[in-house]
Order: sequence, then structure tokens, then C-alpha cells
Amino acid sequence: MTEDANPAWIRLVPYDESEGYLRTLYDRVKGPGGKIDNVMRAHSLRPHTMEGHSALYKSVLHHTGNSMPVWFLECLAVYTSLSNRCDYSVAHHFAGLSRLLKDEARAGAIYKAFAAAQPERVFQGKELALLRYVRKLTLDPQGMVEADIAALREAGANDGEILEANQVCAYFNYSNRLLNGLGVTTAGDILGTSPPNTDSLDDWEHH
Repeated sequence: MTEDANPAWIRLVPYDESEGYLRTLYDRVKGPGGKIDNVMRAHSLRPHTMEGHSALYKSVLHHTGNSMPVWFLECLAVYTSLSNRCDYSVAHHFAGLSRLLKDEARAGAIYKAFAAAQPERVFQGKELALLRYVRKLTLDPQGMVEADIAALREAGANDGEILEANQVCAYFNYSNRLLNGLGVTTAGDILGTSPPNTDSLDDWEHH
């Protein structure tokens, strides 16, 4: 398995040089064609952080315990990542959103609305309120107040849905900072792919 030129500002261990715990984790996070996304390879010098990252990612976006549809969770992901100007996450998750929607025109309209910070162009009600929540939480976390949650309830979101949106936002703020802070690019990645849904992480080796 060959790797592309190092796509980050720090060294990412190539698959062919991996062994032991790192090789085990690489094999667990492989995507189509055996490719390992650079967001996971970014952890290769401290593989225990890859394990934690992958578990959190699957729980937040790809767990059947979530009640909101994955396409809308991806909308929250893209809007958060656009707010942070994280090109890597935007590229991957807009591709994933487009694949889920199967509607190029609608996906394009959503992207344009998000890029302009005007989600009201394409969303209303509960969904619009949740999108505004994740943007404020991303750009003004110290400004959050209890009234922000009350507004979500008034728009029709229940507390479980609010928690889901909160966790997507919190995860992508973590991931965006990982990617932007280490200069990770999408070079060699296959955009828009996701791991299978998982209800258990028992198959992960814990170290």
C-alpha cells in the first residue's frame, strides 16, 4: 500500500511503516480501497488519540442512537466547519452531504446559504434554530446563555436533539483545530465516504 506525499506540517506515518498498535488502528479505520483519511493519519505519532477520535466521530455522526437524520447532522458539520474556515472538513462533509441528499441543486443551495452565513435561505423552524445555535457556539462560545437553549425548545427541538447538535458542533470544533493546526490537506483522500454505523466500540483495542 503506497502513500501520497506527506499531506501535513508534521510527519504522518505511512501505512507501510506502521506496526503494532498503529497498524491495528490503521486497519480499523481504512476506507474504500484501503485508503486511510489524512484526518486519521494525523494521529499516527500518538495512535491512542486516533482511537479516541474515531470513537467520538462514529458516536456523533454515525450511531443509530442518534435521532436526527445523518444528512442534517452533516449540515451542522459543514456549517460549523465553514465558520472555522476548515477547508478539509468542508470538502469531506459537503461531499458526504451531497451523496446523502442525492440532489445536486439542493446541496448547492445549502452550501451557498451556509457560505453566506444565511441558513434562513434554505432552512426554517427547528433546523434553522439548530444551525444558528452551532454557529454561535463556534464563534462566540463564551456568549452562550440558557436562553439559547430555550429558543431551540421554542423552535421545536427536544433536549436529545439539542444534545446531538451540541455534540456535532463540539466534535467539529475539535477536528477543525486538529486539521487547521497541523496543516492537514485532503491530498490522496477519497471525499465523502463514511465508516459503517456502529452501536458498539467493543471491537477496538483499548490501550
